[in-house]
Amino acid sequence: MSTSSSRPATAVRSLADDVRGRSDEQLRALVRRRPDLARPAPSDLTSLAARASTRSSVQRALDGLDRGHLQVLETLVVGPDPVDLAMTTQLLIASPRSLDGFVRELWDRALLWRSGDGLHVVRAVSEVLGPHPAGLGPAIADLPGSTPPWLASPEALDQVIASAPADARKILDMLTWGPPIGTLSPGGPMAAAGAWLLSHQLLIALSGEHVALPREVALRLRTGRLHRETALNAPKLTVTNYEQSSVDDAAGGQASELLGLVDELAADWGPRPPRVLRAGGLSVRDFKRLTSILDVDMDHAAFVVETAYAAGLLADDGSLEPVWAPTPGYDDWQQKPSANRWVRLGQAWLSSGRAPHLVGTVPAGGGSPINALSAEVVYPPMRQLRGDVLTELAELPAGQAADLASLEKRIRWRRPMRRGEIIAAVTAAVLREAEWLGITGRGALSTAGRLLFEATADPSVAEEAINTHLPSPVEHVLLQADLTAVAPGRLEGSLAQFMRLVADVESRGGATVYRFSPQSVRRALDAGWSSGQVLSALQDASRTPVPQPLEYLVGDVARRHGQTRVGTVAAYIRSDDTTVLDTMLADRGLAALQLRRVAPTVVVSQAHTLVVLEMLRENGFAPVAETTEGGVQIPRVSHHRTPARRTPTAPTITSVVDDELTEILISALRAGEESAAYERERAQSQPGPRLPSTEPAVALALLREASADSLGVWIGYADADGRTKRILFYPKRIEGGRAYGSVEGSNVEHTFSIHRITGAAVS
Repeated sequence: MSTSSSRPATAVRSLADDVRGRSDEQLRALVRRRPDLARPAPSDLTSLAARASTRSSVQRALDGLDRGHLQVLETLVVGPDPVDLAMTTQLLIASPRSLDGFVRELWDRALLWRSGDGLHVVRAVSEVLGPHPAGLGPAIADLPGSTPPWLASPEALDQVIASAPADARKILDMLTWGPPIGTLSPGGPMAAAGAWLLSHQLLIALSGEHVALPREVALRLRTGRLHRETALNAPKLTVTNYEQSSVDDAAGGQASELLGLVDELAADWGPRPPRVLRAGGLSVRDFKRLTSILDVDMDHAAFVVETAYAAGLLADDGSLEPVWAPTPGYDDWQQKPSANRWVRLGQAWLSSGRAPHLVGTVPAGGGSPINALSAEVVYPPMRQLRGDVLTELAELPAGQAADLASLEKRIRWRRPMRRGEIIAAVTAAVLREAEWLGITGRGALSTAGRLLFEATADPSVAEEAINTHLPSPVEHVLLQADLTAVAPGRLEGSLAQFMRLVADVESRGGATVYRFSPQSVRRALDAGWSSGQVLSALQDASRTPVPQPLEYLVGDVARRHGQTRVGTVAAYIRSDDTTVLDTMLADRGLAALQLRRVAPTVVVSQAHTLVVLEMLRENGFAPVAETTEGGVQIPRVSHHRTPARRTPTAPTITSVVDDELTEILISALRAGEESAAYERERAQSQPGPRLPSTEPAVALALLREASADSLGVWIGYADADGRTKRILFYPKRIEGGRAYGSVEGSNVEHTFSIHRITGAAVS
């Protein structure tokens, strides 16, 4: 494979020339550090350089810089062009040797380019950093007004600053570290101090009440430093040490708990799926009910439902009246071994771009709180920030847990372009969710969590690691005399389904406590179980005898269960106990049923049978439905499922370019560059301008460069009739996908649409 050393050296006049002169290894480094340049693949190195100089790509590149590299880049932007490294070391109070690595890394990322006279900052960097890099205002030469006398020497400026009144000095102190633009009201309490500063040109009036602190004054006030605190190196983490075995055991318990919560969720939403809101998502009422059923707080419930959704276990069924329900994939998932089920949830969480911690919060722009499962939970940076937090934990030795406050500072240093409050919320949420998932235990990465997080790890290895720490499922409960049952571990299969039917979960933890009540026992009888079957099943499942209070509860509910029977008239109610019917007729809560007695033991209603059953149960009665033959009608319990659909796969992560793709791309770029060079040579050998086909991004970059340097550009332009004209164009400004400027031989302003430019070359 050819390298740059085999090509003739040419004068470097731009980033494109710099990129074309890089070796294959340097190009690999560029593509790995800025993967957006590889998708879609550029046609040649000129196109690669043009894409690297666009504002959007530079914005992504700056988002990936830590605070140290960003501070160095800001210092280079503030300085002259080409950059003055000696001035940079002074502003950062750093040694030249310590900056070598930072400058090299910035060049590797094509944020700097090298020519014969030194290093230059890519023009789009200044645009992304904005008009006030590092909080500095414009230089005095760029501000209106005459040149101040103190500009002749730093000592003269120091004397003027030292003579400033106290109030004037307060104004300077407020503007020193930025923002450098302030407002001075002519009639305000600081008007006199402001007038003094304006008269001595320590402040420059911009327009109306707005004033600016000149860059030279700010740097002098900062005593020659560019940043209040130079942070070239990452802050240290505060850690706590644990035995790795205890970390893994804690993680295994949390993983087991999560599997149980997902099963509880599916068991509830199968027969009673909640509806999908018109705007999408889960209603607040249904979400609060879910938190009660799972017996967890709202943050935990949001995490469970969002993780199950990301794993493809829940979905909108897509019907005319859509509901949220388990997918067929849930039934397949439930049959897998526990370790495999956990890996599926872990992979879904790691690759998800959804942020469960946003559920219940109010968006920044105001409005209603965010609903679970809604589109507002999508937060694209979440995957990157989650990876940042786990990367910091993965770099710690086994068994070490990072303190939240120090970890938050570390992530803020790693992502300085992100808002601090977002970093704080996301860091706390990731640590919390990783613990609930079992990726961490006691705040430290578990062995299985570390293997799952590593991109090269085989999922089966993570399965083996978590499997040894998952609590073994139990097949028995311990019945208590206080109408509770204790499951000393995780229940699975038919026993878990039976306990969810006959009792309600009271508390979870290392052991699950179930509470028996008249309502829960009646739920089992409504499902077709007899009292004898319930007691027999409990006796078989328990290591202790069935307590007498529980026998009495089941028997008492069974005696009252079915005393009242409901049929269709629209509906009829019959009971051998006339006192029960008298009570119904006198109950005001049943007035809406319009009950009417037609016989001593029969009452009828115009309401539907199901409505009558529901209202009687809500008012303390225990009826059962009756068939036309007079037998008890066992209700069918349907478990709703969404239509069969493909299991969602993890979205493509554009932040990574693998080695194979890199090699293919570099080879294609070299081939494309050779073809482009041949076209340029061919164009030079023929009269008149011959323009090779140019991508819009390349044309845009050439026009921007020409506009900044006041140069002409030969463009091929397709008019409305499809004919292509060659024009020598002098661009003045680029706005909204159009280039404005003059053409050769005319002073009239012309406008050209970028998408119609078929080729471009600097004249």
